[in-house]
Amino acid sequence: MAFFSRQLSDVDLMAGIRAGGTQRRLYENKLYERYDYLIAEGTRKHRLSEDDCAIAYSDAIMTVIENVISDRFEGRSGLKTYLYQIFTNKCVDAIRKKTTNRSSVHDALSLDDSLLQLPDAARSAIQDLIARSDVERLYRQLNNLGEKCRTMILSWGEGYSDDEIAQTLGYNSAAVAKTSRLRCLDKLRERFRDIL
Repeated sequence: MAFFSRQLSDVDLMAGIRAGGTQRRLYENKLYERYDYLIAEGTRKHRLSEDDCAIAYSDAIMTVIENVISDRFEGRSGLKTYLYQIFTNKCVDAIRKKTTNRSSVHDALSLDDSLLQLPDAARSAIQDLIARSDVERLYRQLNNLGEKCRTMILSWGEGYSDDEIAQTLGYNSAAVAKTSRLRCLDKLRERFRDIL
């Protein structure tokens, strides 16, 4: 890895990504790691959670990689500028999505408020039924996500670290595993929203 001791130019990174195979993966990781400080910057600037910014950053990296491979990136700006613009747009999309979801939440009647009006015994029985129903629904939705997402979420739920999950499932790094896990959790949340 001695040839990575110097700072790679945009041309080097793009050539490595276009090369394909294991070399592509190596250069994709270098691109990801070079600008991953944008995640922290995004949390400050856009007031999003670190997880939301990590997802936006990973999506932006994937878009840049796709555009480099397909020659849609014309090089009129540097890779950093190009990535930053895409990342900013992804953050704005995340803000819009949260704002839209928040406004629909206020329309619902609170179940907790309704439960407080019931006698203690009835309240306990209903809470138990809701909990069992939620667990069954969770497992059904996990199975619908696919094997890799299901395994990743269950492993994380059992306390495995992103590093351990990366090694078990063959991801390049804990950061990539974390991003994939967050994306899987986001899909799971979407499915729960769709059925409610």
